[in-house]
Amino acid sequence: MNFLLTYKPHSTRTGGVYILLLAGLLTGCNIAKHLPAKERLYDGTDIVMKADSTVSADEQATLTTRLLELARPRPNAKLFGYPYKVGFYYLLGEPKKNGLRAWFRKKFGEEPVFASARAISANIPVFEATLQNQGYFDSQVTGELKEKGYKARGVFEVNVKPRFYIDSVGFLVDSTPVRKALRVASRKTVFHKGDPYTFDNIKIERERISQAIKQQGFYYFLPDYVAVLADNDSTLHKTSLYFAIKPEIPEAAAVPYYIRNVYIYPNYSLSTAQVDTNLLLAYQSKSNFTIVDSSNRFNPKLFRDIVAVRPGTRYNSLAQDLTLSRFINVGAFKFVRNRFEPAQQGDSAILDVHYYLTPYPTKSARVELDGTSRSNNFNGTQVILSWRNRNALRRAELLTINANAGIEYQIGGGDQNVTNYRFGLDAILSFPRLVSPIRFRYDARRKALPKTNVTAGYQTIIRGGLYRINSFQTTFGYAWRQNQQVEHVFQPLSANYVYVPLNQVGDEVYTILFDPEVSDIVKRQYQTTVFNSDQLILSSLYQFNYNSSPRTVSPNTFRLTANVEVAGNMASLLFRKQLPADDRNGLFGVPYAQFARFDVDSRLYHKVSSSITWANRLFMGIGVPYGNSKGFQLPFTKQYFVGGSNSIRAFRPRAIGPGLFTRDTIRNLPLFQDGGGDIKLEANTEIRAKFNKYLEGAVFVDAGNVWTYTSVGTFGPGAQFTNKFYEQIAVGAGIGLRIDLSYFLIRFDLATPLRKPYKTDGNEWVIDKMAFGSSTWRKQNLVFNIAVGYPF
Repeated sequence: MNFLLTYKPHSTRTGGVYILLLAGLLTGCNIAKHLPAKERLYDGTDIVMKADSTVSADEQATLTTRLLELARPRPNAKLFGYPYKVGFYYLLGEPKKNGLRAWFRKKFGEEPVFASARAISANIPVFEATLQNQGYFDSQVTGELKEKGYKARGVFEVNVKPRFYIDSVGFLVDSTPVRKALRVASRKTVFHKGDPYTFDNIKIERERISQAIKQQGFYYFLPDYVAVLADNDSTLHKTSLYFAIKPEIPEAAAVPYYIRNVYIYPNYSLSTAQVDTNLLLAYQSKSNFTIVDSSNRFNPKLFRDIVAVRPGTRYNSLAQDLTLSRFINVGAFKFVRNRFEPAQQGDSAILDVHYYLTPYPTKSARVELDGTSRSNNFNGTQVILSWRNRNALRRAELLTINANAGIEYQIGGGDQNVTNYRFGLDAILSFPRLVSPIRFRYDARRKALPKTNVTAGYQTIIRGGLYRINSFQTTFGYAWRQNQQVEHVFQPLSANYVYVPLNQVGDEVYTILFDPEVSDIVKRQYQTTVFNSDQLILSSLYQFNYNSSPRTVSPNTFRLTANVEVAGNMASLLFRKQLPADDRNGLFGVPYAQFARFDVDSRLYHKVSSSITWANRLFMGIGVPYGNSKGFQLPFTKQYFVGGSNSIRAFRPRAIGPGLFTRDTIRNLPLFQDGGGDIKLEANTEIRAKFNKYLEGAVFVDAGNVWTYTSVGTFGPGAQFTNKFYEQIAVGAGIGLRIDLSYFLIRFDLATPLRKPYKTDGNEWVIDKMAFGSSTWRKQNLVFNIAVGYPF
């Protein structure tokens, strides 16, 4: 036996990397001598297509893939064509009942899969049924085993006949109630003339018809009660489909039911079920619901918003689904269960509906210790004390109060790292409805109720040895889901007041301002950030979120977030008092910002294989200062930045831009962290490979920059966005290692610049200047990022 040790990162279900480390040892093993006499190892399945000329190459490829997925048995796992798990199975010989050999065989081996003529014959009817279900009627399949050495393959010859297409769809109805309901259901058929015939679509149509009929009151109706008749034209290869209600369906399924009573038990638990459902303690709400809530825990208006099943109306399965979904999504109930109780009232069939709701504890508190990772490479830890009330105003309003304290240390900031201390307090009140003096009408078919969110908070950041920033913010807005993919957020009011107390400015700031060695650009930045930072931002925000369907079988997942924010317009109409210090208008002695800001963040994830994902992000944003902010940049909290662990990872946080301005250490400029731009373009692409359950690797390329909208003079020439912006793009690349701990992911990325926006020795591209052996080059160009979670 010859031994060859090889290694290739891979993932398998039973051994992962360890099996592959040993798999090469078996390359020279002779499995044939271990197989029983006359047995052959099943090596796989081959499909030989012999299709009619009307069947396209793409159709043949699709059919081949589908049949291979259905083929049985599955061959043993292979590595470079070698059944390595079978090799492990025989490696140590026949084991005893227990012991090392038995453990090794069970842990790493796999019982050989033998070729069988019976398996070949069993596949033939499965394949033929699959072809028929796809509309290739009268197609035939033959199969045989072909032996080669100690292996054998199943070879199937598939004779594919022309495919049948839909010519027409009809619905057989009459004057009976259930067949009248079928007439209504026929309006939204999934079939169209010219569609290929597929049995899957017939099943979908039967399910759709059943749901449509149940939505018209037929509580007991099932898809099995829908008959399908097909009339095939073998000459034109067309089929006409007819849907009808089977004549032998149960009587209960053929009559519509009406809702008589709706009972709601909002404090239900198994231990106190008799009291919780005691109708002697019930009261009738204005919506005619019978509610047993002796503790008066919930306002009955809550159930008016949630329950779509109403007394006196026909049963509707959609209304029932909406009700259950809303009870779950409202967040106040831990368990939701319902029961329908049929009865007869005269000639009418009726239902009583019972909803059993087990609420969460109303009040709760918790303490969290979190690791933090921000886009500017600040990493650290924080403690959060959180208090919750899930029923603050008795209509399932969620009140959350958070107090937090944390410390952050900037990783990858070179010799000028800064340590931040954060302290904050905020309150969030979320209403499961639209709160407004004007009554809104929204789509009552939505499974999640719209939300009104009110927030208020204070945060202070002590920027180690430099200064302290205080920020007060309050917002009022709405959030609602249009469907599973689309969500809207509208904040008509957002107020943010930021100021730096002069008595909190450190001596180091004054040292920088009076240091002749420090450039005027850096001094102007400190002057603006520290001494002219007081600003009020009164804005309105609209956000659009799109996520591709989670149920899709496509390997592609797409996400899009778009924001539109406008600030200062209302303030400019109401407050025109000019400040004494400059020519801007202000409110309470503080200038207010005026700008319009638009940005789009799009992300595309492509599943290359079960263990490899290709992730991409494209971000575009622009902010336009005007009016009261004309001649200035966007407020600091609204500016765009690049560089750092969640951006262009080959550059330290905010080390590049706006435009040609840079703080990169290779130019030996004083590092100032508080600078950004009004315009941002950034693109990222990353290949993520999962080695096993816990380890993942990545290779990535990032590119982008930020620019000022106007020439404000702070950053010198080359900072303003022009039609030559593409000449100022920074590019970086690197590799990464990620540790997946289920609850969170720790990320390590090592990157280096490929292109620097400013010229280095006469050229922006620096690929040819890489010198990994030079400690000076490594210090200036290798950027190591540590973060929590994916960058995008």
